[in-house]
Amino acid sequence: MNARRRSSGRALKPGPSWFAPLALALGAVVLAGCGGGGGAGHDPSALPGKTTGSYPSFLPKHTLRPSVDATLVGTETKPALTVEGLPVEVKTKAFDVRVTVSGPVVPGEGLPKQQAAATCTWTVTMRDATADVPISLADFHSVDHLGSVLLPGLVPGEHPPPSVLHRGESVSFTMRAYELVGPGQMQWAPDHKHVVGSWDYSVEND
Repeated sequence: MNARRRSSGRALKPGPSWFAPLALALGAVVLAGCGGGGGAGHDPSALPGKTTGSYPSFLPKHTLRPSVDATLVGTETKPALTVEGLPVEVKTKAFDVRVTVSGPVVPGEGLPKQQAAATCTWTVTMRDATADVPISLADFHSVDHLGSVLLPGLVPGEHPPPSVLHRGESVSFTMRAYELVGPGQMQWAPDHKHVVGSWDYSVEND
């Protein structure tokens, strides 16, 4: 029998008359979707006239050229917060000096058994002083992720740094502390009270 029948018994003749409009509509949708890509190798734009990855024009201009690894200025009223290995331009009423804290270096990385704490060594470099800068290991302290304050000491066998950094000189020295694995901050307070610079770090032994 060539004719299909509905439950009412009326015959529905076979042929393209009911299918053709649906096929044409589906074809138009598919073609529209393909045409929106703008050609091979181009991603669709998030904003009219803008390519993917561009900043919108309404954002502040400094957003278009973010400053990476910039030297921050640290003062007693507005201490600088940066990451280990980057310098801080410290400015006080008595002197200006550029300070960099690198580290920590942790021995035993890659061992099959990781300990909860490790011996950490930092390197401090000071240069470009405009006047005499007092230097004391007691002015440096670290704060771990639990809020504990730790005072580093000299690396065994190393000579202590000079007590004063004079204008035009530079100095580099290392210090050591036993700390928990995890994030922390090394801080410097040259007047024993006000932190002028903080360096984020992470103790890792895996």
